[in-house]
Amino acid sequence: MHLDRDDEQTLAGEFGGTRQKMMEILVALGKVFGAEGLVPIRSAQVSGASYKTIGKYGLEWLSSLDAQVAVPTVLNPIGMDRERWREMGITKQFADRQAEVIAVYRRLGVRLECTCTPYYLFETGFGEHIAWSESSAVAYANSVLGARTNREGGPSALAAAIIGKTPYYGLHLVENRVPALVVELPEDVPLDSIAHYGALGHAVGKIAGNRIPCFRSIRPDRDRMKALGAAMAASGAVALFHVQGITPDARIFRYDLSGLERVTIEKEELLSIFHETPVEAVAIGCPHCSEAELAEIAGLLEGRHVNIPLFVFASRGVIGRSRSLIASIERSGARVFADTCMVVSPGLEQFSSIMVNSGKAYAYVPNMCGAVVRIGTTGECVEVAVSPPKAAG
Repeated sequence: MHLDRDDEQTLAGEFGGTRQKMMEILVALGKVFGAEGLVPIRSAQVSGASYKTIGKYGLEWLSSLDAQVAVPTVLNPIGMDRERWREMGITKQFADRQAEVIAVYRRLGVRLECTCTPYYLFETGFGEHIAWSESSAVAYANSVLGARTNREGGPSALAAAIIGKTPYYGLHLVENRVPALVVELPEDVPLDSIAHYGALGHAVGKIAGNRIPCFRSIRPDRDRMKALGAAMAASGAVALFHVQGITPDARIFRYDLSGLERVTIEKEELLSIFHETPVEAVAIGCPHCSEAELAEIAGLLEGRHVNIPLFVFASRGVIGRSRSLIASIERSGARVFADTCMVVSPGLEQFSSIMVNSGKAYAYVPNMCGAVVRIGTTGECVEVAVSPPKAAG
């Protein structure tokens, strides 16, 4: 594995113990995967930010580091809204530990925009090398933007952020980005909502595993591609997908799909995860909502009032650009939170059943929240939240 002079000096400890540790992580990872060397990155996104997931030992390791990130870097969602955690039912004990995690990342120079949608913050271009760790962000960056990133772990993404480079292997190489299977859909398959694209992703992810699928005869917008990729990354390990004629790699390289495995998702399979069951709360924003999604929710809630908790999650930056939409949503009694989501926050563990509009959340909520999960369209989620409570008996 080739290292330049600065890399060698860093590995030898000439620029501090933390940078040496981080270079050791990158070199070890590169050797395992046969990387020829390191490649400079434009940005990083680091997971391992919620105290719910890293616990005290993860915090201890982070606290031992003493360096500054070399490229713009943001965090994955943490376990609470930093300003409104009491409204989420977060305990003071958890909030204090989470604040310690945030303080460490601040000291390391990480931008405290805790989100799984860093593409709403960075101008990330086609072919740019980055080191992102959250599975849905990785799928979006590779597929929708045409950037280059592997699915980094928390430590390797942080190492890349501090060094400013990542091992040059996997999806950083054009030859590793070709499709491995073709997904086809009959004309009667409904794809008119984010939830339906999430259901499609849930089905395809289980089949694809970590292979690269190419979809034919669909025309999703960016929010629907976000939902599709997030679900495939959750039910499988898909880090890149193509949509023929739409996603940038597919348009530029015009892949030859002949001879590839064909997978057909029938209407019944896609709709099989949609079922009615009583729920105690509704949660939207996994991945974090775009401004367009917030506008849709605000329109659906206009003049109405929720009767069960309705939580909406978005990045702090998007919320800051959408103040009137947020005010409109919250007039209904719903709450819009930044920094966190239903998956990584202990705040939603108080509910035994949760409705979502996301294939990613559908995959994660049962294990991460210990709750029964129901999926529906955004409109269906709102209808359930505003429906009058049923009379007892």
